[in-house]
Amino acid sequence: MKTGMYILVAASIFLLGFSVAKKTDGSLIDNQKMTQVGIIVEDIEKAAEAWSSFLGVEEAPRMSIAEGHESKPTMFKGNPSDAKAKLAFFKLDNITIELIEPLEGPSTWREFLEEKGPGIHHVAFNVGDMDRTVQKFSEAGIPELQHGGWGTGEYAYMDGSGSLELIIELLENY
Repeated sequence: MKTGMYILVAASIFLLGFSVAKKTDGSLIDNQKMTQVGIIVEDIEKAAEAWSSFLGVEEAPRMSIAEGHESKPTMFKGNPSDAKAKLAFFKLDNITIELIEPLEGPSTWREFLEEKGPGIHHVAFNVGDMDRTVQKFSEAGIPELQHGGWGTGEYAYMDGSGSLELIIELLENY
């Protein structure tokens, strides 16, 4: 009987250690669903080939160019930038892997590659109100690094390197 009780208590403690994190009202993001991992690469064609092989995908995704849009021009550290990057997206069941090859202009992508080399640049979350969310991050000591957009949405890279050890990307689609 005692052994059974000890096993039950041990199992309960073990299971409590794997409980799901509960969101508090003080959260900086609207939800806890990470949507993307962004990886800076030196050669996107080579990296896309490697990821395709690793994932067992027959062909690499189509690549696109990220650049400023007239409705949301790119700003890097508060200044206008002509930043461009080549992108490839692997959409998995639970998350998207974004490969990013910096092309030209000052950007968080270029800075990361020059200072740290290839590697994980950011994790991304979808948000419903970009301006409010950027303000909440800034008030929490996590400043905006880069901001831009496209015809149907916008992004902001927030510098969480001090407290969170990496950059957080906020994405809003309209």
